[in-house]
Amino acid sequence: MARSTHAVVVGGGIGGLTAAVALHRRGWRVTVLERATSLAPVGAGITLAPNALRALDVIGLGDEIRDLAAWQGDGGLRTPGGRWLSRVDAAALAERFGGPLVVLHRASLITSLAARLPEGSIRTASGATLLDPGESTGAPARVGTPDGELEAGLVVGADGINSAVRGTLFPEHPGPVYAGFTSWRLVIPVPGLRFASHETWGPGHLWGTHPLKDGRVYAYAAALAPAGQRAPDDEKAELLRRYGDWHDPIPAVLDAAAPADVLRHDVHHIAEPLPAFHRGRVALLGDAAHAMPPTLGQGGNQAIEDAVVLAHHAGPPGTGSGPELPGLAAYTADRRPRTTAIARQAVRVARLNMTRNRVGAALRDTAVSTLSKAAPAFFLRGFDGIADWRPPGPPYASDDVRSPERTPRNPAHPSRRLP
Repeated sequence: MARSTHAVVVGGGIGGLTAAVALHRRGWRVTVLERATSLAPVGAGITLAPNALRALDVIGLGDEIRDLAAWQGDGGLRTPGGRWLSRVDAAALAERFGGPLVVLHRASLITSLAARLPEGSIRTASGATLLDPGESTGAPARVGTPDGELEAGLVVGADGINSAVRGTLFPEHPGPVYAGFTSWRLVIPVPGLRFASHETWGPGHLWGTHPLKDGRVYAYAAALAPAGQRAPDDEKAELLRRYGDWHDPIPAVLDAAAPADVLRHDVHHIAEPLPAFHRGRVALLGDAAHAMPPTLGQGGNQAIEDAVVLAHHAGPPGTGSGPELPGLAAYTADRRPRTTAIARQAVRVARLNMTRNRVGAALRDTAVSTLSKAAPAFFLRGFDGIADWRPPGPPYASDDVRSPERTPRNPAHPSRRLP
């Protein structure tokens, strides 16, 4: 395999696989190295906003994911007692940002991405070590694996928040820090349950519930807590203690859950931005580059954006023999300011929705309710510049075969156009 045409992707998550597919479509020979024994992700859902769906359009996957996912309908923000603080009009959101919010299981997205790669491209149970970023003129990057070394014209570090690739490129960077709160996630069937998607804010706590297309329910929760704390019995019992008396459908979801269904993880983020997202012939993306709190729902979305922008700037394989792959500096210049701004916004939102003080939480709720009534689009404006992002280098599906001039709107989904 010619090293100048070989791209090695370290990490088989959503960002890494999206990058692998995008690079493969650009002509790179791709190898994905995943340390886990399979690509099966943890049991959790993901919300994809219009910006990520347009990025998936670039690699020909947008419509497949729209078909697999549940299109998020009207919902909003509630108090633990069930009072609606604000309502989100799904049609208004789609009109403003050029498409819907959709929710699906991470495994469905992973499966669709992996299916777009040539057989043999993905190696599981294959931990990777960056040996050389390829900074010498004409030298490839080198990656160590259990089966020996690989040489590559491009290495993509998509190995998550505790990225070893990032640690090799920027050993002086302090890395991720604790965000001050822990999170729980579960995906379970709850037969007969009907509800509107919602996120509920209490003092120092939040809960979200979303229906999936296959009838299951995706739920998540977060609470201020010391790092490393765990329930004395099991995490379902902990959720019952914290959320068992909150509004419907939360008690029904908890009743249907088994302790093994509940996943708990402390939330960390990269507070100090990296000096760059690349070095030599190596680029970082997703949580490896800019891990952020989940309070905007943009972590996975930004990883998908990173992937298609990286492939765009990296260009076709075999270009450049200098100490740095042409285009990686443009990738950093493109992605670093955007993801830094979004990560900082996610931190600000976390401070708001995780307010512990009861008086402060009551004032917050009053302000949210008042603003929602006075200016219904106020909260949608918070996603201006985020959800309306468009990929570089058209044409891509949303502006090509689905342009307003060529296709009518689907009356069942006003934001969607008929084929």
